[in-house]
Amino acid sequence: MNKIKALVIDDSQVIRDVLTEILNSSPAIEVVGTAEDPYVARDLIKQLNPDVLTLDIEMPRMDGITFLRNLMRLRPMPVVMISALTESNAEVTLTALSLGAVDFIAKPAGDTEEGMNEYAEEIIAKVIMASKANFKAPE
Repeated sequence: MNKIKALVIDDSQVIRDVLTEILNSSPAIEVVGTAEDPYVARDLIKQLNPDVLTLDIEMPRMDGITFLRNLMRLRPMPVVMISALTESNAEVTLTALSLGAVDFIAKPAGDTEEGMNEYAEEIIAKVIMASKANFKAPE
């Protein structure tokens, strides 16, 4: 079975490292790259051809919503939003979902081991689910 190729996009090195470790812990997923902003991500998408992106909202140079809007217009693909701003009823979450994000998850607030394990399971499940979404290129 081919592994799901994931690209992690977040301006925080710590978050990129944590997400990479979590996703790589799944036998079904391989993080093929990380990007600190959408401009780096754009080049890595062309280079690495990932199956799924994890995308932060608040980033320098270009925010995640603007990047998502451009991505879905030019190269639609599965995206899971991961941000401190994403809450189930937050306006930004609804915007991301309406633009084509497959799912969202809030960055973990606590740092207990049990909380991180639950978070890891949830994010792995959402990335696997997102990889099964059917995206077609714009006509």
